[in-house]
Amino acid sequence: TWLATLRELDDIVDPLTELRSYIRRKLEMARDFPRESRLFANEILQGAPRIMPLLAGELKTLVDEKATVIKGWMRAGKIAKTDPWHLIFSIWATTQHYADFDVQVRAVLGPNRGGDGRFEDAARFLEQLFLDGLKPKG
Repeated sequence: TWLATLRELDDIVDPLTELRSYIRRKLEMARDFPRESRLFANEILQGAPRIMPLLAGELKTLVDEKATVIKGWMRAGKIAKTDPWHLIFSIWATTQHYADFDVQVRAVLGPNRGGDGRFEDAARFLEQLFLDGLKPKG
């Protein structure tokens, strides 16, 4: 399920539209499957004893494929040059934060902003953060 959102990242669509969609899909996963996200995070924090073959195999291959797509967008001048692997890690970190640290997010946002709308607020912010930063320069 978690890998499906990355598999959907495609080089056919406009890169900024595609990345916006990916960010939204990741936030939907954080909203809909917070327990699974925390389970995954706990596995990673323990050194990934059960899933290391998946991380070093299928996940690495998939991320390398998508990094190639992102590098193609950069070469074509469709997005700013950056490290595609760290871009993917950053999207993972910021979107999954809303699942893994949901209690903290809701507490800090408070009762007026910590409800279901927090995911839409997060989506708008992350889209601005990533997409504005990836717009081609000049």
